Amino acid sequence: MSPLPLITAQTEEKLLAFLTEHGHTKFRAQQVLDWVWRKRVTTFDAMSNLPPALKNLLAEHFRFHTPEIVEIHGSADTTRKFLTKMEDGSLVESVIIPAAVAENGEKSERVTLCVSSQVGCAFGCKFCASGLLGLKRHLTTGEIIGQILSAETIAEKRVNNIVFMGMGEPLSNFDNLADALEIITSHRGLEIGARHITISTSGFVPGLKKLAAYPRQIRLAVSLHGATDEVRDQIMPVNKKWPLSQLIPVLEEWSRGRNQMPTLEYILIRDINDSPKDASHLVRIAKRLHAKVNLIPYNTVEGLPWKRPSEERCRSFRDAVHKARIPVTMRYEKGHDINAACGQLRLRKEQEKNGSTPR
Repeated sequence: MSPLPLITAQTEEKLLAFLTEHGHTKFRAQQVLDWVWRKRVTTFDAMSNLPPALKNLLAEHFRFHTPEIVEIHGSADTTRKFLTKMEDGSLVESVIIPAAVAENGEKSERVTLCVSSQVGCAFGCKFCASGLLGLKRHLTTGEIIGQILSAETIAEKRVNNIVFMGMGEPLSNFDNLADALEIITSHRGLEIGARHITISTSGFVPGLKKLAAYPRQIRLAVSLHGATDEVRDQIMPVNKKWPLSQLIPVLEEWSRGRNQMPTLEYILIRDINDSPKDASHLVRIAKRLHAKVNLIPYNTVEGLPWKRPSEERCRSFRDAVHKARIPVTMRYEKGHDINAACGQLRLRKEQEKNGSTPR
């Protein structure tokens, strides 16, 4: 018998439809959501201003549950990666990234959470640990939201910035992602502004088309990592199905009507995509998309052959992009000392469980 659905996975629209069907008003739906998200109760009995019959109805059809936190790893840079176990035993990684200083130099209250959307990944980017064990399944809406609730327990403060850059390709799990976004952004949910949410994609064109039609102003980051089909084919299998000739037009479609610049994420890998010629190809794409560029020196994954370029090589690449008047930043992976790159902690845990060791 399947477990009851999670109350924390219900959008306002879905909860209202359920309660209306059972003879209750919109006001009651708002009360329930207020208890769940403002007061953060974890039982229906705690909803003291609801009639007993309604509390019983909710308990008969929904439940509360937060994923079990299995491990927490703290980093010298205050980043914390944690591993949660879902009800079927699946392991999922998330990363809490506090911002110590705001842009004005004052102490920042921003807490960013890097959220996973799948258990594993089917896209198999050659430099990433997430895909080494393949895709197990999509995460449900409740499991996506559960990572945020777990993070707030660990951080002891509210998460106010979310990046879907953890395990998996968010846009291939679009329906569950869309419901999670409604709960995250709703003023009757987590109430995090759409512009404080970033979705990262490896270039999943069908999902990008859906996102282009999505009404909220969610930020977009594209894991480009190669500015030619030759390079992307080598390190990103997704490019063989949706090459740059298909990816770039759909990114232009996403940009139309939005006062936003997409971000091109570009991991610098030694002797693969870090040459001056690679920089010039990247500049051409960024100009066409009116995009900003985020350069990330490669975060080494045990068992994979890729290497980080020298500091000088990274700076030279950044300077070439900057000289072309493209907004560019160099972001060093936080949590390098705790294996904070996608999938590394889960990979190690799965290998320990199966009695194997990292290659």
